[in-house]
Amino acid sequence: MSATAALSGTLRLPGRIHFGFGARHQLGELIAPFGSRVLAVVDPFLLTTPAVRETLDALRDSGVVLQVVSDVQPELPVDTLDAAGQAAGRFAPDAVLAIGGGSALDAAKAIALLAAHGGPLDRYYGENAVPGPVVPIIALPTTAGTGSEATPVAVVSDPERELKVGISSPYLIPAAALVDPELTIGAPPSVTAHSGIDALVHAVESYTARPIEAEWSGMLPVFTGRNALASPLALDAVERLGRWLPVAVADGADREAREQVALASLLAGMAFGPTGTHLSHALQYPVGALTKTPHGLGTGLLLPYVLEAVSGDAGTRERLARVAGALGAEPSAEAAIHALVALNRRIGLPASLAEIGVEPEQLPRIAELGMRSTRLVGIAPVAADSGLLLEILRRAHAGSLSDALPA
Repeated sequence: MSATAALSGTLRLPGRIHFGFGARHQLGELIAPFGSRVLAVVDPFLLTTPAVRETLDALRDSGVVLQVVSDVQPELPVDTLDAAGQAAGRFAPDAVLAIGGGSALDAAKAIALLAAHGGPLDRYYGENAVPGPVVPIIALPTTAGTGSEATPVAVVSDPERELKVGISSPYLIPAAALVDPELTIGAPPSVTAHSGIDALVHAVESYTARPIEAEWSGMLPVFTGRNALASPLALDAVERLGRWLPVAVADGADREAREQVALASLLAGMAFGPTGTHLSHALQYPVGALTKTPHGLGTGLLLPYVLEAVSGDAGTRERLARVAGALGAEPSAEAAIHALVALNRRIGLPASLAEIGVEPEQLPRIAELGMRSTRLVGIAPVAADSGLLLEILRRAHAGSLSDALPA
């Protein structure tokens, strides 16, 4: 840090966060202050699981008028959310309960927004376009990865735009988050791997993002780049995921591994919620739209190639050296990238874009679409243009890092 650099930071978090085995049993206490009409957005397959059935039954038994929405579609097509928002408006909930993975939590955010302010949803694309508070959201994640229970963003699919679109506003941060590792036990290895590696990408990109100097006299951007309050959370998440994610993938019933990965995902969400992510996410949005592959698979695959591309910056190299130390490696940028490549292999991620069906002639279009994520590109640690994104994609397609790094 230069002698003139000033420390600054922002954290925007749920009003209450409870973490630990059994934390879901606090749900009734958290909902009661908001009222008795609750719209529950639940991943459909979870309705048959004992823990979720018991949770919903306990609400009904307490006198809550509960309406359940369980037709959450993968990738969250915007037209389905507009329809769900209209139905939610007619129900007039006092609170929206979100139970599930990232799609369910993001769907709940969009529905809570539409129930409060009306549609269509594309009115709110981008940053700070939500005009005021939404219906209060209580989030219970059942996967450990997105961190959506602690973030101000919902990501939806808009076919007209060829990639996913973010709605970002502090008003979308849930009023409360209940992170109960019990709800993640039994998640398949692939789900554990893809969601867990996405949490690691959140942490690393938060930790390496370019800081944006705060203009305290005006409205802050939703994502302010690396900051002094978020960085310790990000590095803690990296350390926990590096050690425990492979264990959780190998043995989904390992309670300590599930606990550590769930906590790391929450910490990573707390970190990147105010800071944002950068180039792995900018590129994954068009890659995911093209290949229909899981979001975390793409961000995890891309991360080593992104870090190689930005590692020429001296400050980034210093931060990557600390990432390497958190991963149990020698403190250098090269060691950090090597450790991430090894971790991807251990949890079964493909090493190249070619392996997930991307064709070489599609790379320029992906780079062009990636540049449209101006917020993400803007907080990359180095100046990024379509040429840099294309070089990252070419190396990721070949599955080849530079000669100085492990292949």
